[in-house]
Amino acid sequence: MIFVWCYVFLIPRNMLQEGAHGKWTVSSSDESTEENSDSEKPSTSSLLDAARGRTSGPQYPCSEARKAAHKRKASPLKLGDKSFSTETPPAGKQRASQEGLGWCLSSSDEEPEDQEKRGQKGTQKEEICETPEERALNLCRDDELSESQQAEDYNETLSETQDTWDLLNGGNPFRFFLTKVTGIEQTYNSGALHIKDILSPLFGTLMSSAQFNYCIDVGWLVRQYPQEFRKKPLLIVHGEKRESKAELLAQARPYENISFCQAKLDIAFGTHHTKMMLLLYEEGLRVVIHTSNLIAEDWHQKTQGIWLSPLYPRLPQGTTGSAGESETKFKSDLISYLMAYNSPALKEWIDLIQEHDLSETRVYLLGSTPGRYQGSDKEKWGHLRLRKLLKEHASSIPAQELWPVVGQFSSIGSMGADGSKWLCSEFQESLVAAGSSVTSLLKCDVPIHLVYPTVNNVRQSLEGYPAGGSLPYSIQTAQKQLWLHSYFHKWSAEVSGRSHAIPHIKTYMRPSPDFQKIAWFLVTSANLSKAAWGALEKNGTQLMIRSYELGVLFLPSAFGLDKGYFHVRGKMLSESKDSATYFPVPYDLPPEQYGSKDQPWIWNIPYTNAPDTHGNMWVPS
Repeated sequence: MIFVWCYVFLIPRNMLQEGAHGKWTVSSSDESTEENSDSEKPSTSSLLDAARGRTSGPQYPCSEARKAAHKRKASPLKLGDKSFSTETPPAGKQRASQEGLGWCLSSSDEEPEDQEKRGQKGTQKEEICETPEERALNLCRDDELSESQQAEDYNETLSETQDTWDLLNGGNPFRFFLTKVTGIEQTYNSGALHIKDILSPLFGTLMSSAQFNYCIDVGWLVRQYPQEFRKKPLLIVHGEKRESKAELLAQARPYENISFCQAKLDIAFGTHHTKMMLLLYEEGLRVVIHTSNLIAEDWHQKTQGIWLSPLYPRLPQGTTGSAGESETKFKSDLISYLMAYNSPALKEWIDLIQEHDLSETRVYLLGSTPGRYQGSDKEKWGHLRLRKLLKEHASSIPAQELWPVVGQFSSIGSMGADGSKWLCSEFQESLVAAGSSVTSLLKCDVPIHLVYPTVNNVRQSLEGYPAGGSLPYSIQTAQKQLWLHSYFHKWSAEVSGRSHAIPHIKTYMRPSPDFQKIAWFLVTSANLSKAAWGALEKNGTQLMIRSYELGVLFLPSAFGLDKGYFHVRGKMLSESKDSATYFPVPYDLPPEQYGSKDQPWIWNIPYTNAPDTHGNMWVPS
């Protein structure tokens, strides 16, 4: 009998100095490969495993990193736990690295968020607790459902103590919100929203809705709607294929009001990462663009962002043309984004948007859709879209080479052998664009601060190590780009009380050298990856994007500020200041750079030197 071992090893702390943040070795077969299976049938092997009770995964399709988090929550490992020995192979099975140090890994590489749950060559199987039909009836793992239900109950209590109507109509001209977090001082949840708040009757009398997302727990999603809205038509827009698609459809079988739209993902390793709600009311229409997956964990103890549109009234019957358009062209941009799906299921929503007045919108829409774009089409999507918007609508910045750029995200793709390959070239050029007369800056002129959680950020978080399941930066990618880690800064959010709520939010901005002002702010689903933002090909004549992403850009000019910048709030987001000029950046500025002992969180290696806030260790196998 032949045994195949998949394992990882932790190197001693004193060996972590090379490359500033560690040295790793991987097998040679970790390169991305094209998916080559068109089967959409559930995995027979997975079903057999489920029948034998061998799996304990979450109740919905999700990434390998999140599966590992679920496993560790279900089977925690304590410091000194004898069961830990069963998680690692015998010493004789260890595969030495070339130089005798580093981590040795199995050969299956996941390109971080770009294909969090897309298996290599389509062979990775989604874990199934029961048959899809039993799963749809919520018969899997009562303990996991109970944990999710506890999160729901807590947040529902929070909702009852807050006047959501006042929140909607209060002094928040940006309409930018954070999600409520369980376990922090309630002062910091003032002005925050839970999904149940968004779907509340206070926001409107719902007639139908569309939910665009990446990871979806259908049963949980239905429970977030008020009882009176749970049978209203619901369209779920997703990117699942084959087994995962079958599981998603099976989840929805008990609900006759749910229909689906499958986003086309014809370029390998793309994802449908957009997170948006379209809510049609008797009173009008609302658009919500946010960063949370439609699962309980993402609305419980993580830092997430939401942009909530005004309530858009219906236009007078017979209105045509550009009626109801905003100065930011949000309406036409949203329609263009939806048309990119080329789906009959979305035609009804496109028509509904046409019929409503979106003129009060003050943000710019910034999306990505999969494809290879040339000519003027390149400027419709991704980082070239951001570049165009900043050149046309952002004010020129005096001594702009001194104004840094900040990127904050929850996953990282392959950046190349050094910064010149993408980060400090085409991507940075888009981030520093401002004003039509801007001159090109040298790639090293503008400081880049990248905010990504450290191992200690995760270890000390409210969730402990399992929070790292939503930070799918893999060892296979990290070991190829140690140069990137010199740009990293810690997660700290004392300003919003969320230093211990791991960020799943993604934001980008251009602060002043003293971090008291920002030239613009973007909240988006897009992580730091070429798949999300696009990469130039063919000598810059073509932009290739793999994934669907969506975000909103806040520019001072759209809010009547002629100075070209927002002030940044300090101390607490809810402090009393001129809300029209102080933008509520949700984390601390300036960001603090990694120290010599700090390491970026990498999900698929073990952490056994120190327990987390729940007294547990992390072994992802």
